[in-house]
Amino acid sequence: MTDRELQQKSVQLRKKLLKYIYQAKAGHTGGSLSCIDILNVLYNRVLNIDPDDFKNPDRDRYIQSKGHSVEALFVTLADRGFFPESDLETLCQYQSHYIGHPTKKVRGVEQNTGALGHGLPICVGESLAAKMDHKSHRIFTLLGDGELPEGSNWEAMLIAAHYKLDNLYAILDYNKQQITGSNQEVMNTEPIKDKVEAFGWSVKEVDGHDLKALEDVLNNGPFAEGKPNFIIAHTIKGKGISYMEGVLKWHHGVPNEELYAQAQKELDDLELAL
Repeated sequence: MTDRELQQKSVQLRKKLLKYIYQAKAGHTGGSLSCIDILNVLYNRVLNIDPDDFKNPDRDRYIQSKGHSVEALFVTLADRGFFPESDLETLCQYQSHYIGHPTKKVRGVEQNTGALGHGLPICVGESLAAKMDHKSHRIFTLLGDGELPEGSNWEAMLIAAHYKLDNLYAILDYNKQQITGSNQEVMNTEPIKDKVEAFGWSVKEVDGHDLKALEDVLNNGPFAEGKPNFIIAHTIKGKGISYMEGVLKWHHGVPNEELYAQAQKELDDLELAL
């Protein structure tokens, strides 16, 4: 896949996640749009993972701690061939496995997540197990900045640093908004970089919508031997849709027919311009 095709892929994935949210009349639109570039790079340029050999013990692991943005994960997994995309026609329907949070009933999902603050602790256990077994695979997780105040994250950070888990990569989707307001209004966690470094991690910051920059930082670890890796990915909630970007109501807003058509038109134009 060329760099241009990777850029086009991000636009195509945005189209798809909007389609299935619109059809289901439910979903976490803003956060899925803010993290889709991260998932695109992970699954197409970073993760050592094969849809045809998903249980390979030497595979890299990806666990989505911000499980409410599951639409981004679902369309990415479908695009990589973990399951037929047509399955997503049942999103949020009765008895469908494709519900509002990741579940291991969906092929390609490593762990059930959605209770915020659980993903990083699970990844610490996975990383420690890999170290104990002398395995070289890596463990990645995606955190939401709204879940960062959960105490379980900070306990996990202490443990990861204590055991020198430099095979662990925590990516923060730092769109600076959550369900009821900005992070500063709800629970200010700044200065994040200083705090995480004080807990013994190595930290890098990156534009979370710059695909090349994401690829470079995620493929060039560990950042410091013996230290777990933390990536602050600066993103925009609702990225790619003019009327959604940075607008709080689109945390889990669903566009009506007119706004959905406008969003798809904007993405069509963007894809043609690439």
